[in-house]
Amino acid sequence: MNGQAGAEAQGAGCGRMARMFYRQIAAEDLAVRALLAEMRGWLATLGIGEERCGAIEIGLAEALNNVVEHAYANAPGEIAVDMRLAADGLRVILCDRGAPLPRQRLPAAAAPPTPRRRAALPEGGFGWHLIRSVARDVDYARAGDRNCLTLVFDIMPGATWSP
Repeated sequence: MNGQAGAEAQGAGCGRMARMFYRQIAAEDLAVRALLAEMRGWLATLGIGEERCGAIEIGLAEALNNVVEHAYANAPGEIAVDMRLAADGLRVILCDRGAPLPRQRLPAAAAPPTPRRRAALPEGGFGWHLIRSVARDVDYARAGDRNCLTLVFDIMPGATWSP
């Protein structure tokens, strides 16, 4: 992992927990996997429960894998990952310089239709539905040659976190 860390993420200082996590990683499967493991550890140090950590990990894994597979089409590239804990939840901004989303907007929220026969199930198409099912807010913007996807996750269902 090309782990360039933000200063606040490295040390919280004076016993405070770091409320920011920044990394810049290669757009590769193994780098994504390592980032997700590191992120789970960071969330655990903040006292975020295992169930919420798992939901956040699923949403981020889908979003990051979309960047690797579609924005860069498995070509070399980098992804900037900026996570900040705030009173309204965990705000995650993923930025890359890959191809934009089609029509430069988020795909439809609905899952693809599910056929009756298991063998007829599509291989993909569920990612955006899954992301939206675990994130409270999802927003996409294209600025110049950069894609920025913002995800906001509740820390605990129906609650806010207070610093």
